[in-house]
Amino acid sequence: MPDSVQRGVDSAGEVRPGEMLPLDTLLPWLQEHIPDLEGAPHVRQYSGGASNWTYCLSFANRNIILRRAPEGTKAKGAHDMQREYHLQQALKPVYPLVPAMLGVCTDKQVLNSDFYVMEKLTGIIPRKNLPRSVTLSTQHVRQLCHNALDALIDLHQVDYQQAGLQSLGKGTGYIERQISGWSTRYRNAKTWNVPSANNIMHWLQDNMPAHERICLTHNDFRFDNLVLDPQQPENIIGVLDWELATLGDPLMDLGNMLAYWVQPDDDWLAQQTRRQPTHLEGMLTRQQVIDYYIAKTGIPIGDFTFYQVYGLFRLAGIAQQIYYRYHHKQTRNPAFKHYWIFVHYLLRRCTRLIKHAS
Repeated sequence: MPDSVQRGVDSAGEVRPGEMLPLDTLLPWLQEHIPDLEGAPHVRQYSGGASNWTYCLSFANRNIILRRAPEGTKAKGAHDMQREYHLQQALKPVYPLVPAMLGVCTDKQVLNSDFYVMEKLTGIIPRKNLPRSVTLSTQHVRQLCHNALDALIDLHQVDYQQAGLQSLGKGTGYIERQISGWSTRYRNAKTWNVPSANNIMHWLQDNMPAHERICLTHNDFRFDNLVLDPQQPENIIGVLDWELATLGDPLMDLGNMLAYWVQPDDDWLAQQTRRQPTHLEGMLTRQQVIDYYIAKTGIPIGDFTFYQVYGLFRLAGIAQQIYYRYHHKQTRNPAFKHYWIFVHYLLRRCTRLIKHAS
């Protein structure tokens, strides 16, 4: 493999202070459940993500990934390692882009937390920008974009009942639960310096589609949760981070994805918040993404405004929950200091879409 491509492969960094793994109890468990491991591992940690802690354990003969819940108080239903493990284990035979699961542990004496281990997918993760050593032509960028959307469409077409995943979520009534749930979460996290958003919440409540479709949804489908082939970076070899996957509406999933989709003609503030390379020449615009999805699935979408507003409002809710923690000194991460400005921006985009649809 050319060095220029190899250097683009995603890698872990040093383990953060206070987040070391206790190898004296972990290693015996690993050796019992994965007998072919050789020697003691070199442990590194991935810095991306704000939820579960993810580590790379490099043994003499192979690398594996370990995911565990963070320390501290956890919201009900959050950081469910068993659910995440069994979902991927059931999904793997019908959706090959899921990493292979190697084992799950619920014995708190091993790690003081539930955790699971899986195969390591060696590839490129397209974060805010592609690695400098990876250059794609406009044609290859377009192919990457199509391949990413095809991966989402393929997921939405999985027969979840045949895969044994019918108990993954409540299913029917998903849209109403999402609107009600995110409205409540936003109100509970509101601080004095952000809008009430009552007009947006009322509009979403009044404009819920009469018909919903239930399928397997990822709910965090972004380029930085994809793994690209190091040899041919336009090809996808893995989809990561299944913590939020459930039985939901596919168009809500698409709306969630588009909330993060920053295109070249978006304004300055949008560009500052971009976290995936959707600005590259060859990427589809948000409207082209919607058109592509319609053409490939045959779903009669009609007006997509509701789903776009929902995705942006949900993202505003996520940002406000994070800012609430900073505002009340529950975290001192300076990166969160100006999230309230981003909340204003997202809600303004919601209002613009609503006015345009009127």
